[in-house]
Amino acid sequence: MMAKIKKSTIVDIDRLADDLSVEAVAVHDVHKSYGSHEVLKGLDFTVHRGEIFGLLGKNGVGKSTTIDSIIGAKGYESGSIEVFGLPVDEYPLEVKSLYGYVPSEPLLYEQMSGYEYLQFVASAYGISQESFDKNLAFLDGKFELGEEALSRRIDGYSHGMKQKEGLIASLIHNPKLWILDEPTVGLDVMAYETLLSMMKAYGENGNTILLTSHNIDLIADVCDRVAIIDEGKVATLIDFHKEPLKRKDLKLIFFRVYGEHPR
Repeated sequence: MMAKIKKSTIVDIDRLADDLSVEAVAVHDVHKSYGSHEVLKGLDFTVHRGEIFGLLGKNGVGKSTTIDSIIGAKGYESGSIEVFGLPVDEYPLEVKSLYGYVPSEPLLYEQMSGYEYLQFVASAYGISQESFDKNLAFLDGKFELGEEALSRRIDGYSHGMKQKEGLIASLIHNPKLWILDEPTVGLDVMAYETLLSMMKAYGENGNTILLTSHNIDLIADVCDRVAIIDEGKVATLIDFHKEPLKRKDLKLIFFRVYGEHPR
């Protein structure tokens, strides 16, 4: 197990991102409450490098709270969360440079044009103009917003277009970790299929994905492992490489965890 990085240490981000001995995400015994309501009750899981890891659960079980804690949007009372070996509460800026994040609802500066917003995001990561142009050409070729839409203000976009803009923004800096919280909301069928293809290709290139979704079929299709959360903890963890037949049984397993029957 890698020793915890001390805050005084000068962090070599590139080395950490390429260090295969360090897990992409490590969540250990995390507790999080909202007032008297405890949402996370000792949550534990790790996300291996190069895998697509899914978090599955009913509304209110803590999936989005878990994501918010990982990205530093919310604190937690106890436990630890590390991204590529970096404690997220001690190295917030360094951690943010390592992932791309897609929220369940697009959060964009809508007074900007699509192109201006993507330039703004790229500049925050210190991306060169050459890399920006190359990455944008590739990503827009996949999600097909198009030059005309990118030149317009985002507040005139449809929900699906805003989601595509957010997906492009999340990858514009070539992150090693892609965090997606319900990313398919508002996407049309073609964009949905493109997203599936992108996730699979992204993982095959040695990158890591942490995905939450209500779509059990999506989780079963793209994920290598999945954690089903109940009562603020991981109720069951499934490795589809070891148990491939459970892909087709995931819906049944999900309902069994909650003591319910599929409709």
